[in-house]
Amino acid sequence: MATLPDPNLQLERAREQLRTVFGFSEFRGRQPDVLARILEGHSTLAVMPTGAGKSLTYQLPATLLHGTCVVISPLIALMHDQLRSARANGIRAATLTSADADWRDTMDAYRAGDLDLLYVAPERASQPQFCDFLTSSQIALFAIDEAHCVSEWGHDFRPDYRQLLPLMERFPEVPRLALTATADKRTRSDILSQLGIPQEGLVLAGFDRPNITYAIQHRDNPVRQITTLMAEQPGPGIVYAPTRRKVEDLALKLAAATGRLVLPYHAGLPAEERAANQAAFVASEDMVIVATIAFGMGIDKPDVRFVAHAGIPKSIEAYYQETGRAGRDGDPAQATMYWGAGDFAQARQRLAELPEERRSDERTRLDMLASLVETPTCRRAVLLRHFGEKPEKACGNCDNCLSPPKVTDATETARKLLSAAYRTGQSFGFGHLQKVLTGSRDDRIKQRGHDQLSVFGIVEGEEAAMLQPLSRALQARGALVSTEHGGLALGGDAPAILKGEQAVEIVIPPKRSRATKRGDRTPNPVGDPLFDALRELRRELAAEAQVPPYVIFHDATLREMASARPASLDEMGRIGGVGAKKLAAHGGAFLSVIRQY
Repeated sequence: MATLPDPNLQLERAREQLRTVFGFSEFRGRQPDVLARILEGHSTLAVMPTGAGKSLTYQLPATLLHGTCVVISPLIALMHDQLRSARANGIRAATLTSADADWRDTMDAYRAGDLDLLYVAPERASQPQFCDFLTSSQIALFAIDEAHCVSEWGHDFRPDYRQLLPLMERFPEVPRLALTATADKRTRSDILSQLGIPQEGLVLAGFDRPNITYAIQHRDNPVRQITTLMAEQPGPGIVYAPTRRKVEDLALKLAAATGRLVLPYHAGLPAEERAANQAAFVASEDMVIVATIAFGMGIDKPDVRFVAHAGIPKSIEAYYQETGRAGRDGDPAQATMYWGAGDFAQARQRLAELPEERRSDERTRLDMLASLVETPTCRRAVLLRHFGEKPEKACGNCDNCLSPPKVTDATETARKLLSAAYRTGQSFGFGHLQKVLTGSRDDRIKQRGHDQLSVFGIVEGEEAAMLQPLSRALQARGALVSTEHGGLALGGDAPAILKGEQAVEIVIPPKRSRATKRGDRTPNPVGDPLFDALRELRRELAAEAQVPPYVIFHDATLREMASARPASLDEMGRIGGVGAKKLAAHGGAFLSVIRQY
């Protein structure tokens, strides 16, 4: 494989391509380190946060190196999103998927050496006949996107990713670039091993997404809570719900409550409806989609302004991946989780259905998620420590930093609640236990003789108000677990708490003032009419070209245009995000609008 001769010259030429093709003057973060390795022919695992420009680390070399960069990506929708963006920048790109009618043309273009990028799914890439096809032309690079899918320790394991190594070993001289935003230390080690990348090939760019505001609240009325969030965030948003039924119910109720376009997405919808809803969301500047976790991994939409979870995700890794779909353009974004104690109860019940060898790891993941939900300290710090980083104690951009909660020692009350669960036979729900502890003369309590127990009526006043948040906290940590009939039984560290060997602290959330719209969260914070006019032109051009508006230009590019007001094509070409192809295609139209202001 032909590489560029001198490392300094390589990066200089890469910087020229960055300006010419992509319209940016400088690389971001660890991009230069990854590019330098690839251009020198070294295999690399790049762990970079979502929005840090992972796709550029293979798209740019694809325009410099001789041959085609073969990109292995897990979802057709994701490939088609990236295909649109690559072609908009003048890169010769194609996809080879079951959804492509032009597959013969794509194969011919590859054989003729007329492709910079070829996107394929792992299911196709792992087939021997595809390997034979690749020998018909020169390969410059293998890029494995969402590389955590290769690891059994990753949160989204895909068996076909395990079959990729034989393909790449057929082309030992071709470097490999594995890319992920979500991999802890164990997963990183497994990816390196499974893809045959040396340990020194790891480039770790960190996990922080400083533009995302993290918040976690107890779920009491999800429609009202998410409606409030939507009022604060007028841009596109994703709401994750745990089941298909809840997806459809929330989509209907949020649409009725807000007047916004809100559509459902889950695997049970007809394929045509699912595809149409996804396409509508990708093209929209204010639509909200309510989805199961099946949605989002295949979306490269940069202007998602919020992600809401109407229940707990599967793990911290999954939470990081799903919230990472917000704010990929670098503008401020919001990630809010609404959780209930029942979420953890159901998750712990599902652990029993797993094979024995996986149970311990999954229980640890659930415990880590519970600690994120229950922490009174900085949420971002908990997230970053989970991935092996050493963050500052406070980030200033999560709910606990912006409005610190009160923490109270609830050890004695916890012992009373656990004792009540035990003495009533570990078969009653929280409501019954609450009545016993507060001395209610309920008929059911008398009939069962629970008014004669030593725990009857031993909680009152302020302590009684603590019972419900305490019950949630104990269920989140697994000290109280749900039985199959809805009762609460002792589990986890309950014996240690009862013996006084384990302390229990709980978070009392601050009272929330009525939220108001935050001007800095909108795409046009200063209310510039020129920006709105540029957005309107972008909508028209996008509709004409049948692409999402962000493929034409990102909001940040339009804001810079509105601020700098370029007077010529030469000045327009210096705006961030305006590459040569886009300047030729759209520069004149945007200049014309700017001149009117």
